[in-house]
This record gives sequence, C-alpha cells and structure tokens, in this order.
Amino acid sequence: MRTLYFVFCFLLAFPLAGVAAEKVSPRQAIVMALAKNHQLQATGHELTAVEKEAIISRSRYFPRISLEENAAASNSPTRVFMMKLDQGRFAASDFEPARLNNPSSYHDFKTALNLEQPLFDLVITRSSAMAETVAESRRLAMGQKRQVVALQVYAAWLEVRRAKAYLGIAEQAMAEAREHLRLAGVRVGVGTGLKSEDLRARTFLFDVEQQLISAKNNVTLARMQLSLVTGGSSGEELDIDDGITVDGMPLNLKELQQLAVENRQDLKAIGKETEKAAAAIALARAAYYPTLYANASFQMNDYSVPFGHDNDSWQAGLSLRWDLFSGMKTANEVAKSQAMEHAAKEYQQDYRNTIGYQVSESYLRYEEAGKKLDLARQAVADAEESVRLIGKRYQNSLSTMVELLDAQTALNRARAVQVEMENGQALAVARIWQSAGVFLKEVLK
Repeated sequence: MRTLYFVFCFLLAFPLAGVAAEKVSPRQAIVMALAKNHQLQATGHELTAVEKEAIISRSRYFPRISLEENAAASNSPTRVFMMKLDQGRFAASDFEPARLNNPSSYHDFKTALNLEQPLFDLVITRSSAMAETVAESRRLAMGQKRQVVALQVYAAWLEVRRAKAYLGIAEQAMAEAREHLRLAGVRVGVGTGLKSEDLRARTFLFDVEQQLISAKNNVTLARMQLSLVTGGSSGEELDIDDGITVDGMPLNLKELQQLAVENRQDLKAIGKETEKAAAAIALARAAYYPTLYANASFQMNDYSVPFGHDNDSWQAGLSLRWDLFSGMKTANEVAKSQAMEHAAKEYQQDYRNTIGYQVSESYLRYEEAGKKLDLARQAVADAEESVRLIGKRYQNSLSTMVELLDAQTALNRARAVQVEMENGQALAVARIWQSAGVFLKEVLK
C-alpha cells in the first residue's frame, strides 16, 4: 500500500514525465497558430480598436444629449436680475434703483437638458470615410500578417525536421565511428595495426559523441520554438510528423507575378494608403463649406435645491457657421494632403516593383535549391561509396585510419548538406507561394 502511495505521489509531481510531444503536420501547426499565435491575437485586437474608431467617427451623425446641473451665487446686478427671472421670483420691488444697483447676494440651481443635432457637416462625412479606409487598410494588413505568421510556422516546422535529420545523421555517424574503432582495435589486437590508429579512431568517436549531444538539444529547442510560434507556452514542445512532399511549381514566373498583384494583401493595404490620402484631401476641403446644427434645451431653475423646479423654460434653434477666412490654413491643409497623396502613389508603385522582384528572387532560389539538392544527393552517394572502398582497403592494410576517418567526415558533411538542401527546397516553394500572396491558400486547401 505504501508503495502505491509513493508511485501516486511521483505521478502527481511529474505528470508529464515520459509523455511524448504532440505530432503535427505543417497544416495542423498553421491552423493552431492562426487560432492561438500571440502576434496574431495582438494584431486582431489592434484591428478591433481601429474598427471601433470608425464607428466612433460615424457616431457624430447622431444627436448629442447632455444633462447639466449648475450652482451659482453672485451679487452682480445683472446676474441676480437674471437668476430671479429664471426662477420666476422677480417682483415689482426688485425694480427699486437701490435693489437693482446693489442687490444682496443671491444663488441659483440650474438644471438643463440640451440636445444638438448636426444637419450638415462635411467634416463628419469625410472623417467617417477616412476612418473606414484606415480600418480596411488594417484588415488587409491583418491578412498579410496571417501569411507572414503562417510562413514562420512552416519554417519552424522545417527546422524541427532539419534538427531531427541532423540527429539521425549524428546517430548514424556514432554507429559508424564505433565500427571504425572496433576495426582499429581488431587490427591492433592481431598486430597489424598501430596504437595511434586506435587512439585516432577513439578521438573521432568522442567528437561524434559531442555532435550527438548538441543534435539532441537542437531537436528539443526546435520543438519548443515550433510550440512557441503556434501559440504554446514557454517550455512546451511540439513535434512533427515526418510526412511532407515537395511538389513541383506548376506556374511560371510571369503567372506568379500576376498572382502576386492580385493577391498580396500588403500591396492592397498600400493602395488603401493612397485612398486614405485622397480622403484626407476631401476632409481638408470640407472646411470650405458651412456647418448647420439644430439645438434645443429644456431648463429648470430653483432657489433652494439642485434639480429643483421653481420655474422652467425651453429654447430651440438653428446654428449656421461658415469660416470665411482662416489665415490660409485650409488651403495649406489641402496642399499638404495632396502632397501626401502623391507620396502614397509613389510608395505604391515602388512596392509593386519590389513585389515583382521578390517573386523573381523566390522563383530563382527555388530552381537553385532543386539543382543543389540533386548535387547533394549525388555527393552523399559518392561519399558512401568512398567510405565503403576505403574501409575495405583499411581492413586489408592498404589505407590508413586517417584516410578512413577523412572519408567518414566527408560523408557526414555530405549528409548534412543534403538535409539542408531538402529543407531549402521545401522552404523555397513556400516562399514562392508567400511572395505570390497565396501561401495560406496553398497550405490549407
């Protein structure tokens, strides 16, 4: 019974011991990131704030209703006169010159319910249009952010794949190094080998052991990084399934560039900046026009208590305001906005050219990665054959241990290069789709 108790306590203390990390495909990892990635969550909240700003701008169309309560005391002749009138307490005796000119101190509680309704104000209209353009720009930026995060997740997934491949290479190199050490020991044992060869093989084994230790840590760190970019907590690990197929590119360079123009969200967001500048011009020109507001109020006055009702009154009216001259402020605001519009158009054209270059670069890198991968695979095959031949020569005392270990080192390096090229090709395809603005579509379809 005591044994079961200690086992139970151990499981509570170490609930994750021996539990393998969850395995995900690239698609699954990206779906997780779209739902939980903290950068996307933050960008989503920022977008909500901008959308609320557009709603706030439109709310200026609605009437403004306010309730006021004012308390005042004065012995000013005009103020006392008006307080008494508002309260309905004015009497014939208040017309006596002495009381008019030198009244005693008097106080008043005024309650007012006010309403103001814009009837014509182009500033409100233009401001609302500009705020909506800004919100649409941020929505497009959010779409581009999703593309960027998706590519980051895919790159992190490939990094786990790379780290695991390096671990496999290190484990294979470890087994081969032990075999070389065994051969050296056998030769020394039968008197056909040198002790120095045995020591050299042992030193080589120690080097490979160190690489294996680093490779294991790199796998752990890569898994932690993948978990982090998908929205996991610090210290959590996320493993990968090894199923990935790198397909050929079905589109040519011209088709990809056209696809980028149609789908790049950041390019569309830059276009919205041009629209925003145009809206700013319209907003500046709105100051040339008059504004017309309706207003009304209901007022209660009392001598004794707040919100009291000795007397009440109301008023209603229209207010027309037209700024006929503002010291050239409006004209300069228009000129400033026009300059910003020209700048936005130049930035848009420059960004369009940059995107064309990005597509071309990613396409060339993809072709380059494919050719390098073919060469790397051939290099691995040649290096394996070299190790096999020199190993046989060493067993027959026709080669030295140094030659064998040099060949083994070249093989380990060739295997590592092949892993890099395989990852590079997969990432190159992803970058083509990302530069064309359809990476998410291609991954999630």
